[in-house]
Amino acid sequence: MKTFEEEYKRFEPVIKRLVNLSLLGKKIIVKGEENFVRKGPNIIVGNHCGSFKDIATLFKIVPRPIIFTANKMLFNKDEFNFLIKKHLQRHLKNLGFFLNVVLYPLKSYLVNYISTNIGKVGTVPVDMIQRRGTALKPCQEHLKKGRAIVALQGRGRVMKGEENPYVSRFKRGTCIISYNLYKEEGIKVPVTPLALYGTQAPYIIPSVIKVNVGAPMYITDYLSDNLSLAINQFREALEKRVKTLFYELIK
Repeated sequence: MKTFEEEYKRFEPVIKRLVNLSLLGKKIIVKGEENFVRKGPNIIVGNHCGSFKDIATLFKIVPRPIIFTANKMLFNKDEFNFLIKKHLQRHLKNLGFFLNVVLYPLKSYLVNYISTNIGKVGTVPVDMIQRRGTALKPCQEHLKKGRAIVALQGRGRVMKGEENPYVSRFKRGTCIISYNLYKEEGIKVPVTPLALYGTQAPYIIPSVIKVNVGAPMYITDYLSDNLSLAINQFREALEKRVKTLFYELIK
């Protein structure tokens, strides 16, 4: 069985083409690029307000192979088709319905290709409704092998009505992974916070995507005798840092 690195190298030309297709009409500006961790275990966390454009942006700018946690619906072509249709209609209304019909042959090919191969490049499926915790173990295994994991926080869209519609409340998963690896393996995993803005703009519509990358943060700075307290404090600190990075982008 081929390793993640071997599969990634084989699929890299295709990934680049899909990324460019996903970012049609978009210009990317990155602040804090020097804060990316170039080698060794790393978790990248950030807000998730732009669906597939968030993922494409990170594939474009992160200077190393990356593994995503992703909605398990992407691994099934019928469910993936439904997600794309819903995304187009949510953001483009009647035009979205039209594009879904006109682009159907191309969309079907891409959906079938991606859903068939997404697991081969290390992507970790996450049940967005139930049993999110099942993704923890495979993520930990990737990190123990010195790989980089991306765990975006949110539903992939702007959440109107929330305190910050662009930065949803962070989950505990990243913090639990960091804690487990330090306590069980002695691995101090750098967690890189970043903020995205502009990915929420509709597909193809010309716009600018801005990314602000912060310095790595560590669970060891929040350890205490109380496990739950340490994890919650780290979660709150990561969320607060991403919000600060986001506000810097929209000044």
